[in-house]
Amino acid sequence: MGYYDEHYQTESRKEKNTVKSIGVAFFSSVVGALLVIFSVPFLSNAGLLPYEVVPKGQSSVSITPDSQPASSQVGSTLNVTVNSDIIDAVERVSNAVVGVINIQESNFWSQASGEGTGSGVVYKKSNDHAYIVTNHHVIEGARQIEISLSDGSRVPAELLGTDVITDLAVLKISAKDVDTVAEFGNSELLRVGEPAIAIGNPLGLQFSRTVTQGIISATERSVPVDLNKDGRVDWEAEVLQTDAAINPGNSGGALINIHGQVIGINSMKIAGSVEGIGFSIPSAIAIPVINDLETYGEVQRPQMGVVIRSLSEIPSFHWKETFNLPDEVKTGVILERVEPMSPADRAGLEQYDVIVSLDGVAIQDTHDLRKHLYTKKKIGDELEVTFYRNGKKETTILTLIKQAL
Repeated sequence: MGYYDEHYQTESRKEKNTVKSIGVAFFSSVVGALLVIFSVPFLSNAGLLPYEVVPKGQSSVSITPDSQPASSQVGSTLNVTVNSDIIDAVERVSNAVVGVINIQESNFWSQASGEGTGSGVVYKKSNDHAYIVTNHHVIEGARQIEISLSDGSRVPAELLGTDVITDLAVLKISAKDVDTVAEFGNSELLRVGEPAIAIGNPLGLQFSRTVTQGIISATERSVPVDLNKDGRVDWEAEVLQTDAAINPGNSGGALINIHGQVIGINSMKIAGSVEGIGFSIPSAIAIPVINDLETYGEVQRPQMGVVIRSLSEIPSFHWKETFNLPDEVKTGVILERVEPMSPADRAGLEQYDVIVSLDGVAIQDTHDLRKHLYTKKKIGDELEVTFYRNGKKETTILTLIKQAL
């Protein structure tokens, strides 16, 4: 049997402890609040707070942008500094992107009808002239070409040269009203995932110098192209892939990097239900073509005189049964046809030979072959070709000649 007074004493001790705890907590809260009140001004003056403490009666913000009219300053205005790499990049090159109007017919009774309206990029000024790169298909069939400048004025353009293979063309205009020239960047330094910005005139000049943003989706894409429009693929364009919106009218416009440098000339867009896939001619491929078009009016390319396909495009059972390739050969380029009296023919190359290296450099596919041929070699150069024929590895040397379409 317990004692009642023992229970009472226990409760009394608990009550005393509770009162004591409440008192300590209250005192601590008061001291803490006072510390905060007195320390905040010092912390604010030292710049250690993410906000500004303003005494009562003063304006919370009192900085006025230089460009704001005095009439809009009501007590105080907000100072906002916008520092965007994308904005800076666009401002650097935007005025160098122009409209290109393809005029195919004109008469006394009607205004000239513009067809194939697209975009172009001013890349050079020299001797009172400005030079513009655009797409071949933008100016194809034109009787007259006009350029719409950033101020809306139109000037006539002279076609210096065009190249159906790369879909590029170069125009020349008076430099009188041209104030901005674009700078080329190196497309070979691009990495998948880095920002890409497209500038052009989608849907015609109504939406001139439209800017869309995306990323580099792929740095090396081979897109089948029908050059002579006979329904057969006879070329594979080497392009950059981007998800920056590229629509009709963007053709010939600029794809730029975050530094405002032109890394590609926009050329194609997969239509239909596929979105977010656009293509641009890399600057590394465009620059030598532009130089040739400006100087010669055409692209002077070396040629072997062959029609080629990647081994990876051929059903694997042909590798053994048709080409008799060793098991270790899994990449290369098939010669589908060798043109009579061509450099390849004179060097002894034959149909179904499988090229595996050029000048000792391994060739994986048609992309590698064209890249080596068009970037490493010139007309008149010798080319060492290593290939397989009937399972046997052989080497020959040919002399490259000027390509003729």
